[in-house]
Amino acid sequence: MITHGKNIKIFAANSNPGVAKQIADALGIPLGQSEVTAFSDGEISVSIKESVRGSDVFIVQSTCYPVNNNLMELLIMIDAFKRASAGRITAVIPYFGYARQDRKAKARDPISAKLVADLITTAGADRVLTMDLHAPQIQGFFDVPVDHLMGTPVLLPYFQSKFADCRDEVVVISPDLGAVTRSRKFAQRFDAPLAIVDKRRPKANVSEVMNIIGDVKDKILIIVDDMIDTAGTLCHSAEALMEKGGAREVYACATHGVLSGPAIQRINDSCIKELVLLDTIPLGEEKKSDKITMLPVGPVFAEAIERIYEDLPVSTLFA
Repeated sequence: MITHGKNIKIFAANSNPGVAKQIADALGIPLGQSEVTAFSDGEISVSIKESVRGSDVFIVQSTCYPVNNNLMELLIMIDAFKRASAGRITAVIPYFGYARQDRKAKARDPISAKLVADLITTAGADRVLTMDLHAPQIQGFFDVPVDHLMGTPVLLPYFQSKFADCRDEVVVISPDLGAVTRSRKFAQRFDAPLAIVDKRRPKANVSEVMNIIGDVKDKILIIVDDMIDTAGTLCHSAEALMEKGGAREVYACATHGVLSGPAIQRINDSCIKELVLLDTIPLGEEKKSDKITMLPVGPVFAEAIERIYEDLPVSTLFA
């Protein structure tokens, strides 16, 4: 049974048009004609300028800053395509905002990630395609299929090439206990040992490094995380690895570069030689840094979209 629409159409809202263009170019199709603007009172206006009846529509939109505006753009676009009789609607969300609010950390906390998942489903999305959810169990918050891509297969070849002549001197670092699973997979594929930075977090966005588990002396280190927000954890970990652990060099990589608040200043002032990010969140001019390298995710999403359209498995994409 054919479960997809008659053809693929890629549309972009305002948060990440660059990735949408990458996807369209990789698939060899033009980007869909649409316009997302705002009325004078701030209400979002969506105009779809071509027929999508029966089509397999993919809407590319990261729910990054401004989070609530970008989320509303996505919801309204989904509703517009549903009412325009699209055959199937997939929300392509390279960065899923609210992912860190996935549980009740204290009494009377909301579980905002579940609420956002319900909103996307209720708006009319038939499927979600995203990358590196902060908590993988968020997939279970949706009542529609979720294809969860990983950033490691994009980041890994960059470092394999960079350290091709000294791979036996590389150690992969987990910046905290919560990132161990992700870092272990990276280390296994890199064929490098793993070390862990054990830290205590007194309050939100404030971290205190306690101990280093593993031998990092005179080694080249790669800190692996899913996202960099204020960069406090990252920079404190790098400082501890150099001063307490005696590391030779520290590099870092992450899928999502949120880079809020003092993040750029902290990175520039840190001992980190290079931070490699994926372009799931576009960096404005104010967030550019000589230490930051951006890698494209468009080709990965394009291949996943092609597999979804052809009803092929996405799970084998990085086998």
